[in-house]
Amino acid sequence: MSTIRVEVVSAEAEIFSGEATLVVATGEIGELGITPRHAPLITRLKPGKVVVTQPNGEKIDIAVGGGGILEVQPQVVTVLADTAIRSEDIDEQAALRAKQEAEQALANRTDAMEVAEAQAKLAEAITQLQALERLRKTLKH
Repeated sequence: MSTIRVEVVSAEAEIFSGEATLVVATGEIGELGITPRHAPLITRLKPGKVVVTQPNGEKIDIAVGGGGILEVQPQVVTVLADTAIRSEDIDEQAALRAKQEAEQALANRTDAMEVAEAQAKLAEAITQLQALERLRKTLKH
C-alpha cells in the first residue's frame, strides 16, 4: 500500500504528523482529495475540515478555522491552517459560547471591522461544531 506523509500545523501547534493513504480538504473551489503520487499543488483552504485517512483505515477529522494553505509535493502534503483542532479535542461548550457571542456581535453591528471579525469567529465556531457532529456520527457506526 502506498502512503504519503502528512503534516497539519496551525499557528499554535502541530495538529497531525504521519502517514496517510488519503487527505480530503475544503479548498476554495470545493473538496480536494489527495492520494499518494498526486500532482504538485498549492491552494488556499476555506474554513472547514481536513480528513486524514491513515494506512490502518482510521480517519483523523480536523476542523480548520480561518482558512489556510494546502501544499502537495511528491512525498508530503502540508496543511498550514490559521487555526486547527482535532475533532476529539474540541470543547463543545466553548464552541457554543463563541458561536453565541459572534451571533450577538453580528446582531449589534457597529463597524465593518468588528463585523468581519465576528463573521470569522462565527465561521470557526460552526466549523468546530460540525466537526463534533461528524465525530459523533463516526463513533455511532
